[in-house]
Amino acid sequence: MGGVDLASISAQFTWIDWAVVAGYLAFTTLMGTMLAGKQSSMRDFFLGGRKLPWYAVSGSIIATEISALTFIGVPFLVFKPEGNFTYLQLGVFGSFFARIIVGYVLVPAYYKREIYSPYDYMGNRLGGGVRAMTTVLFAIGGMLAQSARVYLTAEVLLVVMRDQLTWLAGSTGIPALAWSIIIIGVVSVCWTMIGGITTVIWTDVILFLVFLLGAAVALVTVATELAGGAGEIFRVGLAAKESGAWGKFTFFDFDTNPIKDFTIWTAVIASTWGGLGAYGTDQLLAQRMFCCKDARDARWAIIFSTVGQVVTITVMLVGVGLFAYYKQHPLTGDALAMYNEKGDRIFPIFIVQVIPLGLKGLIIAAVFAAAISSLMGILTALSQVVMSAFYNPLRERQLRRRGEEVDLSANVEELAEKGEATAEDRRSVLVGRIFVLVWGVVLCAMAYLAQEVSRLYPSILQLGLAMAGYAGGALLAGFLLAFLPLKITGRGYMFSAPLSLLSIFATVWHYYWTHWVCWGGAVLLLFTWLWSLARESDAALLRGRDRPNVVLPRSVQTVALLAGLAGMLWLNYYGYFTRVDEETGKVIEESLAWPWWIPLGSTIAFVFGWLLTARKTDG
Repeated sequence: MGGVDLASISAQFTWIDWAVVAGYLAFTTLMGTMLAGKQSSMRDFFLGGRKLPWYAVSGSIIATEISALTFIGVPFLVFKPEGNFTYLQLGVFGSFFARIIVGYVLVPAYYKREIYSPYDYMGNRLGGGVRAMTTVLFAIGGMLAQSARVYLTAEVLLVVMRDQLTWLAGSTGIPALAWSIIIIGVVSVCWTMIGGITTVIWTDVILFLVFLLGAAVALVTVATELAGGAGEIFRVGLAAKESGAWGKFTFFDFDTNPIKDFTIWTAVIASTWGGLGAYGTDQLLAQRMFCCKDARDARWAIIFSTVGQVVTITVMLVGVGLFAYYKQHPLTGDALAMYNEKGDRIFPIFIVQVIPLGLKGLIIAAVFAAAISSLMGILTALSQVVMSAFYNPLRERQLRRRGEEVDLSANVEELAEKGEATAEDRRSVLVGRIFVLVWGVVLCAMAYLAQEVSRLYPSILQLGLAMAGYAGGALLAGFLLAFLPLKITGRGYMFSAPLSLLSIFATVWHYYWTHWVCWGGAVLLLFTWLWSLARESDAALLRGRDRPNVVLPRSVQTVALLAGLAGMLWLNYYGYFTRVDEETGKVIEESLAWPWWIPLGSTIAFVFGWLLTARKTDG
């Protein structure tokens, strides 16, 4: 069936499948509305009233982590000629160890007082400037990572709705990909408006169950359609020696090459290190833990989410099955053209061509809902942290000028006890919804731009995973500076976080134009540092001191910053590895593998965050 040459792939997605998609979305919308409850306060809208059961939160964490990126991207990762199971090392080792540490170290620290995000915790410990800085870093990382997820799902819709989207593009002049992204964005914003984080979490639970069903259906279908059945999947998979000693099922990779993404070293060291940032300091996942009633439930939620690896293993087996299936039924015609244009489309093509009627609609509905869920999650997370870092302080100052003393964060705790919502809190919910709309537009625009960046990565999966690494290290360093008993302010972090971000950029990109970006960033950061020193000296003189209360002398701190900037520029010019292509003889430049970005970024941000800091005083 897979080799039949048909005029259009999308023609095989019938009205029955569309009815299943519509029914699934309608059912999910209804359930989300019923379970959302009253959304009369920020506590309800952003924390679910802190009363959601741990198993629902755990299901939401799994669905968020898997998303359409894993469901569609992982089969292609295994399907490729050299593809195998080495990606699974990151989940079996790295993310598991990280969840344990987050559950027993970070979660208790967060639950000491009612907060909305890790950035509130860092701000309370290191100052409001750090809250603002970490919020900006999260916004950067969140937009980069989630835009890749939305883009991938838009590619799936292009397979399913090729005819309709092409007609829309011809009628309006707006590209078909843009229409696909707009559809996802509109539904996501509308769902988020319904009930905030509560709707997000319960729809995620439904999505997780559908993911399990969809992966199982795909695996059973490919085994049924293969001559030789399930045994053929393992026979062909083991025989694919270009993928490794155990063929497609090769799991361990002990190679120490730092440009390889999936090795035992990136799993045990880099993925564990990065997982602390992903589960503990990335608001997209951390926000869900804050919805539990106490630290014990939050710990259970994050640790139990390890069972999500079952879905990953299943879709990896699907990838092996696709490899075996298309050896028997090679792609032709429209299907082959679509695959050659974008390899990540292989699983969507199989779904539309081979999965039985009705069930293909359910799987596509799950993929579509996954993108919506990911977008909903990042919309609520971005809206919440921006409100905490920027809107609430501005609003409090505005009210004080009117003679009203209002502490919006304190108001949250009062509502928790009284169960009441003030007019000011209802206003905050309205503002939160406006932020959701604004961020929805921004993320859809970023998703459209992701198509250009995707050409530089082997797969969209690796693109999506890599994007979070730009800011993830700086966020993790912010938590460590706040958590450890260092008795310092956030002064140094305000410079080390941008230095960390610039250093990762310098490590990844080595084009001519990137040199200008790095030099511009270095000059701006140095100028800001010198300007801050001048202001501190003036303030110290006014207080009758001869110098600010710093950990190290200002001259030493300045030299340290110059060394850090010089190191960043060196990375931009020389921070790459070279290899010779065996076929062409050309020298190829390759950057440090993305799992190492967070360890590198967090080390830079932590070390310079301490070197450039000031001592915390009681005054």
